[in-house]
Amino acid sequence: MNRYAALLRGIMPTNPNMRNEKLRGVFEGLGFERVATLLSSGNLVFRCADTDAVELEDRIQRALNRELGIPGGTILRSYEELRALVDRDPFEGLTHERGSYLTVTFFKDPKPTVEPPDSVDELTRVIGYDADARAFLTVIDNSNPKTTDFMAWLDKTYGKDITTRTWLTVQRIVKKLET
Repeated sequence: MNRYAALLRGIMPTNPNMRNEKLRGVFEGLGFERVATLLSSGNLVFRCADTDAVELEDRIQRALNRELGIPGGTILRSYEELRALVDRDPFEGLTHERGSYLTVTFFKDPKPTVEPPDSVDELTRVIGYDADARAFLTVIDNSNPKTTDFMAWLDKTYGKDITTRTWLTVQRIVKKLET
């Protein structure tokens, strides 16, 4: 059985159709095994025999749209991809805290169309692009309300086929996939 994490974009737990139990129900209805949610922000882990991640993303997204009215934003990563990213420790020596918020922005497409700059603004430092994980790694000074400018920049520059998670969440997802 293959282990996957589905990272859903735009999940708001206040929306009754986006609650964890409903999301799990869609995944279980697709025949996936050991379905579990992590936090309330669209992180699901599951197991299935399928190996075509692109087809799985599409199948999941169609089901979410059909059953819950969730329009889009499913990005899949295998356990192996996420485990390798964590093992590479791209944020070595950095601590996730308010002034240095460690984030990973996952891309649906294999290669972003625009190379990341070294810095987007004075509050955001781009560590780099991890090609194996298909993700930007950034350190954000989250103590300033202007931080949201970076998220807007990401959307404007790369579109909606991305989703961002904290480094701590990525690590938690990997641990959940190991159970």
